[in-house]
Amino acid sequence: MGLTKQSTGMDILVNQFEIQRSSNDGKIIALAGNPNVGKSTVFNSLTGLNQHTGNWPGKTVSNAQGKYNYKNTNYILVDIPGTYSLMANSVEEEIARDFICFGNTDSIVIVADATCLERNLNLVLQTLEMTSKVILCVNLLDEAKRKKINIDLNFLTECLNIPVIGTSARSGDGLDSLRNAVCNMTHIQEISAPIKILYEDAIEEAINILEPIIKNQIPDKINSRWITLRLLDGDIKLAESLHKYLHYDISANPAINEKLAEAKAFLANAGIGPDLLRDKLVSRIVLMAEEISNKAVTFEKETYNNMDRKIDGILTSRMFGIPIMIFLLGIILWLTITGANLPSQMLSNLLFWIEDLLTESFRWINAPSWAHGLFVLGMYRTLAWVISVMLPPMAIFFPLFTLLEDLGYLPRVAFNLDNFFKKACTHGKQALTMCMGFGCNAAGIIGCRIIDSPRERLIAIITNNFVPCNGRFPTLIAILTMFFAGTIGTPWQSFLSALLLTGIIVLGIAMTLIVSRLLSMTILKGLPSSFALELPPYRKPQIGRIIVRSVLDRTLFVLGRAICVATPAGLIIWILANIQLENISLLTHCAEFLDPFANLIGLDGYIIMAFILGFPANEIVVPIIIMSYMSSGSMMELDSLNQLRELLISNGWTWLTAVCVMLFSLMHWPCGTTCWTIKKETQSWKWTLASILIPAATGIIICFLVANGAIMLGMV
Repeated sequence: MGLTKQSTGMDILVNQFEIQRSSNDGKIIALAGNPNVGKSTVFNSLTGLNQHTGNWPGKTVSNAQGKYNYKNTNYILVDIPGTYSLMANSVEEEIARDFICFGNTDSIVIVADATCLERNLNLVLQTLEMTSKVILCVNLLDEAKRKKINIDLNFLTECLNIPVIGTSARSGDGLDSLRNAVCNMTHIQEISAPIKILYEDAIEEAINILEPIIKNQIPDKINSRWITLRLLDGDIKLAESLHKYLHYDISANPAINEKLAEAKAFLANAGIGPDLLRDKLVSRIVLMAEEISNKAVTFEKETYNNMDRKIDGILTSRMFGIPIMIFLLGIILWLTITGANLPSQMLSNLLFWIEDLLTESFRWINAPSWAHGLFVLGMYRTLAWVISVMLPPMAIFFPLFTLLEDLGYLPRVAFNLDNFFKKACTHGKQALTMCMGFGCNAAGIIGCRIIDSPRERLIAIITNNFVPCNGRFPTLIAILTMFFAGTIGTPWQSFLSALLLTGIIVLGIAMTLIVSRLLSMTILKGLPSSFALELPPYRKPQIGRIIVRSVLDRTLFVLGRAICVATPAGLIIWILANIQLENISLLTHCAEFLDPFANLIGLDGYIIMAFILGFPANEIVVPIIIMSYMSSGSMMELDSLNQLRELLISNGWTWLTAVCVMLFSLMHWPCGTTCWTIKKETQSWKWTLASILIPAATGIIICFLVANGAIMLGMV
């Protein structure tokens, strides 16, 4: 298996930006900025609910587009990926640069963080080299005020010679001024020339050699000085983008190639090689950003973030960082599991009450029994089970997870785990996607978009299934309680269950690291990439936005996919359980066929069939086992764990069976929703199949070793 553009989702549709322009009626505004500057808050505040998300064509990096109307003009706001640079060293940088250059935008709004303006000005200056249609939005002025930081917006306007608007997007302050600035920018015919970045004499002379021919030969849709700088810098991706979006093959132009060679020779004679040129270009922009910031920003206190540093001294320390992280994860899991019990039961009662109504309706119309079984006991009951078990935990977990994200804690998790993932030759951001997998593996797969490297993104996708999602927790908790924690007194039962569950989670994390390392040594060889991890300031969470984001963007999105997969699976389950050959159901025939193999890994044929038929959602594995043992023909649930334990023991279960079921539940193929998401994200059936086979093979091997090892040692 090799990395290809198709398999990693890296192939780009030609003319994607022209297609976007022709399909919308309005002014196109690009929204750019560094990560963690409140760009999404600005986007959401301007567009409200009139927005949609998706992927850039051929990319696994998400985009968001929204509309708003101001002074009888429609505006299409495109939220391009957050990036620190436009040097096209990553997928996000390439997308941001190409959209600014070739997206035919009417204006670019760059959102900057008022609390660290100097670093943000680097992106502003890089963008001003490409286009003059720029508006600087200095956001988070409320935080800057709280930290005693003063920003001279008038000086920035005069210095950069572009509109500069101050905002506090969370409270809506300054957004009307921003709308007005965008309106003025998109309606004036001529835009004043912004500040010009001048380099040392040798570089300027090289620019003068090459730029005239560039200006003459290349279509006047892009800044000729900026193209000159990129060609001198040896930017190969720029030539590809010119060919793709402007249909201009710069390598086929002998006049440009001749002048480019002359300019590079001039630089070489001046002692400026390719690497030194890049350093000088970057250093000049950084120095200029520093000079502007020193004049525009004043601090009333010597150090403005002492509190953040003190908190980070604890949360990211070697001694306390990991234990606090595990403790917070335990709290979230405990709140999710215990908090979901009541709403899950209430939702189950409601949905099965509706099932009774459907049954009465089928009887009223004298429908044949097979139709009632197929559509009500099969399709609807499976759907009801998935929704009642899956929705409440997700509705609790995702807001809690988003709360930590909004507080600024999740980057600290990546910082704490970065060293472990580095040893596994993978990316530190995989820690974040792994944490998302605890809520739902499908959401964790979507979260892998934050990883730039295609190789490391694939490793994160393939191994995400090794952390148990909320759909597997009911099975794990029930087995732990029945066969292990239930052997001691009631006061310590919940504590022991939580302790054992924590051990299983730690095992899942360990398997994630081990399999990631093995993949890095085999089919996905490579060294871990470096990345700049910013620890954003701690911020007061916005509860309303957290609920909306977690419910709409995550919970309902994942649930919708689960419903699409579970509905046809319910039909299959009922057919297998009710159609008989030689007075034996098809389900029993399949279980008997799988029994010899299942015994080798400490299970039985019915358990394997339950995992196979539970492909739509892990929540229905135990109900299928109960249905199989009781030959009921439809999924059902027992009244208590004691009844379930007696049923399992009467069908040959031992403590070893329980252990192997838990191990296989932890390390088997992803559910249907996750597989669907993997296909969507990778755009490859090959990697989707690999994501199924690798965890399944791992689970089979581990169960085989445990089962046969216990038998050889005489433990059963």
